Amino acid sequence: MRLAVIPNDKASEMIPKLIASGIADRSAKILRHGNERYVPIYGGRENDVRELNIEVVDGDTFERATRSPQNRIMERLAHLPGSVIRDLPMRWEFVGDIVILRINDNAIPYKSEIGRVYGEELNAKTVCADIGGVSGELRRPKMEVLFGSDTESVRLENGIRYRFDVTKIMFASGNTDERGRMKHLDCTNEVVVDMFAGIGYFSLPIAKFTGAKKVIACEKNPDSYHYLCQNIRMNDVSGIVVPVLGDNRELEIRDADRIIMGYVQRTSEFLGKAKEMIRSGGTIHYHDTFYVSEHMERLNAIFSEALGKDGYEVLTVKEVKSFAPAVSHYVADVRIL
Repeated sequence: MRLAVIPNDKASEMIPKLIASGIADRSAKILRHGNERYVPIYGGRENDVRELNIEVVDGDTFERATRSPQNRIMERLAHLPGSVIRDLPMRWEFVGDIVILRINDNAIPYKSEIGRVYGEELNAKTVCADIGGVSGELRRPKMEVLFGSDTESVRLENGIRYRFDVTKIMFASGNTDERGRMKHLDCTNEVVVDMFAGIGYFSLPIAKFTGAKKVIACEKNPDSYHYLCQNIRMNDVSGIVVPVLGDNRELEIRDADRIIMGYVQRTSEFLGKAKEMIRSGGTIHYHDTFYVSEHMERLNAIFSEALGKDGYEVLTVKEVKSFAPAVSHYVADVRIL
């Protein structure tokens, strides 16, 4: 079998790229030896790998069992108490070669073994447990490392590479479609302000694909800002994105063409600042959570209070994802009159 040889320090960046490009053969195991990993690739893709400055060698690997990973995991952990087995997660999230899963309290005494088995069966370098969602104004996740130690990875999505530490940064996989929508906007020669930039969720696709002249990306969380700066360089948009560390309410900007308000639950508190920064005719992409039965009523009430009932026009409203029972996360594209 043909194998791509990847140094360990490049694995979190390159392995997801090989997978996303359809080069890596997911039916065979990734091998580790010394400071390198050997990634099985499909025949005929050798030149694609070499173009990435990755060496290709011949070698042996082990075909993965035809049984599902869920079955293999359950078989290896079958000796655990029945109450633990019944609640083992059968779904998980991949972030590059890091796996994130949820475990119940009754699994805590066995967490190290559970993490190791999931890691080995899923070819993950690290397994983390989401033990508390996200909390606080800075939206920090509560994660516990069960297996491995490297918690930094790269997620390739919609042509953008996002580097971040899963124990420090929230990455909302449910917002994938909205991040993808941003790359298809026409922002030719626009000045765009991203008031809650995070690691560049929306700033990066806008800067890379839409023709924007400048994207001012403001982020208050120092950890997120650190990765925002890295991601700007990694995606080659340093000449377009201006990162700002601090509270967006301290921005001194006027006549922006477009504003991204990618926050939820408290977003309305920042709408007055958005009004100060945007020009007449500009567009606000406003994110918030509403009860499903009253989202339009609440949206209009918020904008009427901030801008007056004749000061805006709702262009589109889209449900991003379910947030809680009878509550959804929505995004509204609103033109300022």
